[in-house]
Amino acid sequence: MLDIRASMDAPAATPPVIRREDYQAPDWLVPAIELSFALDPARTVVSTRLTVERNGTHDRPLKLDGEELELLALRVDGEPREPRFENGRLVVELSGDTAVVETEVAIAPEKNSQLMGLYASGGILCTQCEAEGFRRITFFPDRPDVLSRYRVRLEADRQRYPVLLANGNPVEQGDSGGGRHFAVWEDPFPKPCYLFAVVAGDLRCNADRFTTMSGREVDLGIWVREADLPKTQLAMQALKDSFAWDERTYGREYDLDRFNIVAVSDFNFGAMENKGLNIFNTRYVLADPETASDFDIDGVAAVVAHEYFHNWSGNRVTCRDWFQLSLKEGLTVFRDQGFSEDMGSAAVQRIDQVRTLRAAQFPEDAGPLAHPIRPDSYLEIANFYTATVYNKGAEVIRMMRTILGPEAYRKGTDLYFERHDGQAVTCEDFVRAMEDASGVDLKQFRLWYSQAGTPTVTARLEQDGGRTTLHLSQQVPATPGQETKQPMVIPLRVALIGAESGREVAAERLVLLTEAEQSVDLGAVDETAFLSINRGFSAPVIVNAERRAGEIEALAAGDSDSFARFEAGQELMTRDLLAAITGGGAVEVEAIIAAVGATLRSQSLDPAFKADAIALPGESLLIEKLAAADPARVHEVREEVRRAIGTRLSDELQRSYAAASAADPTSLSGEDKGLRRLRAATLALLAAGDAELGAQLAQQQYDAARTMTERQSALNVLAMLGPDAAKAALEDFYARFEDDPLVIDKWFAVQAQVPGEATLESVERLQKHPAFTLANPNRLRALAGNFAATPSAFHRADGRGYDWLAEVIVAADKLNPQTAARFVAPLGRWRKIEPGRAAKMRAALQRILAEPELSKDVFELASKSLG
Repeated sequence: MLDIRASMDAPAATPPVIRREDYQAPDWLVPAIELSFALDPARTVVSTRLTVERNGTHDRPLKLDGEELELLALRVDGEPREPRFENGRLVVELSGDTAVVETEVAIAPEKNSQLMGLYASGGILCTQCEAEGFRRITFFPDRPDVLSRYRVRLEADRQRYPVLLANGNPVEQGDSGGGRHFAVWEDPFPKPCYLFAVVAGDLRCNADRFTTMSGREVDLGIWVREADLPKTQLAMQALKDSFAWDERTYGREYDLDRFNIVAVSDFNFGAMENKGLNIFNTRYVLADPETASDFDIDGVAAVVAHEYFHNWSGNRVTCRDWFQLSLKEGLTVFRDQGFSEDMGSAAVQRIDQVRTLRAAQFPEDAGPLAHPIRPDSYLEIANFYTATVYNKGAEVIRMMRTILGPEAYRKGTDLYFERHDGQAVTCEDFVRAMEDASGVDLKQFRLWYSQAGTPTVTARLEQDGGRTTLHLSQQVPATPGQETKQPMVIPLRVALIGAESGREVAAERLVLLTEAEQSVDLGAVDETAFLSINRGFSAPVIVNAERRAGEIEALAAGDSDSFARFEAGQELMTRDLLAAITGGGAVEVEAIIAAVGATLRSQSLDPAFKADAIALPGESLLIEKLAAADPARVHEVREEVRRAIGTRLSDELQRSYAAASAADPTSLSGEDKGLRRLRAATLALLAAGDAELGAQLAQQQYDAARTMTERQSALNVLAMLGPDAAKAALEDFYARFEDDPLVIDKWFAVQAQVPGEATLESVERLQKHPAFTLANPNRLRALAGNFAATPSAFHRADGRGYDWLAEVIVAADKLNPQTAARFVAPLGRWRKIEPGRAAKMRAALQRILAEPELSKDVFELASKSLG
C-alpha cells in the first residue's frame, strides 16, 4: 500500500494556464470502465478496471489524473506494477495498443468539504464530477473527450444505505452478507466521466411513468428523504412536461429505461445532468405553495427542464474540451427558456431573462473578468461557469434562431444531434450544422464566440420627404486581452410607431447590422414615427437611440411589442434617475409618475407585466451606467422616487393591491401568479410612500398568508421598514420554519438584503447564529450573496462591508474553493465606484491575495479583478 496524497497535493507556485490553442486529442481512449465501490463514509474503497486503447501512432504512456486518492494497488493486464507519478498524475507505461489497467484506491467522503467527487451530505453519499471531480474518485484521464461505457457495482450497509443508484439501467442486485447488499448498474451510452454519478442513502421515491413518442415506457423517480416526499410532486410534473416538450419542440426522445433525480442539501450548483441520474440541490426539487414562493416554483420547473434537456444537448452530444462549455450550457439555457416561455407568459419570461442578463452578465462583460462565451484560457475551469457562458451563450443561440428562422433552426438542431450523436464536439461543429441545414453563411456571426464585451448600438431615425431611414452604428468595447474588435452581426427587430395614431405604421422587420455604420431604408410613412428597436430583445446589446421629445413616454404607454414597451418605461425611469444622481439636484418625477399611473390604470395589461413595469431599475443597474458611482447617492435618489410614487399614487396602488388580493392563494395559474406578483410590487411602493400604512398592510398580509409567496413578500416589506416593524414577523417566521433548511435560507436572505449601512451589523450577528454555517453553499449564498448584492449595504463608506466579504471568502476557501470564488466578483467591480470606496475594494482584494495557500479558484478571480 502506498499513500501518495502528500506528493499529489503539493500546489504549484504559479498555477499553470490552460489554453484552448494547446488542445491535443487524448493519447489513450477508454472504451469501457468497470467500477466497484465498497461504500463507507469514513473510508470507501474504489476498484477500477479500465480497458484502454492507444489513440493513433505514438509511444507515449497512459497518464491518469487523481486527487486526494490513497493508492492501494495497481495492475496492468493482471500483473502488479510499482506506481510512478509525474506532476501529480499516475503514469503507466504500456507496450501494446490495448491493455487492462486496474487500480484500487481509498477515499474519505465525510471529509470532502469541497463537495467534488464522492462526498457525504446529511447521511447520503453522492457525487459531483463536473468539471474535474471524477479524479477525486479514481484514477482516470479526466477530460470530456474520453467517452466510456460504464458498469458500476455498489456495495454498502443495507440499513444505512438501502437505496443504491448509478447511471443507466439496473441489471443486478442482492445480498452480499454481513448486513451489506449490492446493486449493479450499466449505462449503454458512452459518456465522459464528468457525467458519472452514484448515490447511496435512506431515500424514498416519488415514482411515475412516461410514455415516449415511440411508445416506450420510462420509469421516473425523484428520490428524497421521507419527510420531503410530499414536496416533490411539482418537480415530477415539471419532469413529465419536459419530456413531452422536448419531443414536441426538438423531436428528442429519452433513451434509457429509467430517469432518476436525487435531491441533496449540500451542493455547489443548482443541479447536475448526470446521464439518467440527475443530482439536484434540494432548492430546485422541494417545493409546495406553503414553503416555496411562485419564484421558487418556477425555478424548480426551469431547472428540472434544463437538466433533462441536457440528455441530448450535453450528454448524447458532449463537449470536446471545457473551452466549449457554452456548446452545452448556452444551448440548454436557450432550450429551458423556450420551455418556460411556453409554460407561462412569454413576455414576462423574456423580461425576467433580460433582467437576469443585465444584472449578472453585462457587468461581467464590462469588468476585468470579461471573456468570450468560448474562452481562450483559464487557470481553474470552475471559474468559467459564468453568466457569459450560460446566459449570453443562450442569447447567441437565440440570435441564430432569429437570423435563420424557426424552421431552419430546427433543421439545424436535428442535423447537429444526428451528425454528432455519441461524440465530443466543438462550438464550431454546432454552427456548421446550422449553416449546412440552412444554407446561411455564419462566418461573421462566429465572432460572438470569440469576442468579449457587450456591443453598443447607436440608432437615429431620419424622416425626409416621406422616406424613413434608420442610421445605425456599433461599437464593441475593448476588454482584457482584446483591445481591437471587429463589427459583429447584430439582429435587430425594429418597427415604427406613429406619433399621432399610436399604431405600427411600419410593420416589424429584422435588420441585420453587420458593419460599423449602416443605414436602412424603412420605407414611407404618413406621420411622424417613433422607433421601436431591439423588440423582444433580439440581441444582447446596449441601444442608445436618439429620441424626439415625448417619444420614450409614448412608447412606454403603447408600444405594440411587450418587451419594447417595458424597455421604454425602464429607459424613461433610468433617464430621470441618472439625471438626478449626476446633477445633484431634485428628482424630476412627473414623467415617471405618469408612466406608473398609466400602467396601474390599464385594463388590458397582464398583472405580472404590470408588476415588472412599475418597478424602478435596480441600484446595481444604475451603478453600472455611471463612471464613478456614489452608491449612497444612487440609493438616496432611487428611494426618493419610490416615496414619490407611493405618495402620489397611493389611491391607485391601494386599488391595485386590493384587486390583486382576489387571487386564489394556492392556484399556480399564470393569472393568479401574476396577481400575486402585482400585489407584492404595489405593497412595496405603498410602504415606500407611507411607512405606517405599509407596515399595517404587510403585517395583515403576513398574518393571513396561506402561501410562501404572500408571507415572504410581506416579510420583505416589514424588513425594509426596519427592525421594529419586522421583529415579531421574523421571530414567527423562524419558529414556524426552523426545521426546513430551504425556508431558513430565506430568513437569512431577507435580512441580508435590507438596504442601508446598518445591515452589516445585522449580517455579522446572523453569521454567529447557530443555524449559519460556511459549509453549506445555500446558507452561505443566502447571507453573503444577498449582502454583496445590496449596494447601499455592501458599499459602506468606511469599507467594512468589503472587509467582511473578504474574510468570508478566505474562510470559505479553506472548505470549498468553488463556492468561495463566486463571491469575489462584487469586489472586482471597483472600477464603477467612486475613488474612495474603490481604493478600499482594491485593498480587500489584496488582502485575499496575500492569504497563504489560497486556492487557484479564488486566486484566479481575485488577481484578475485587481487588474
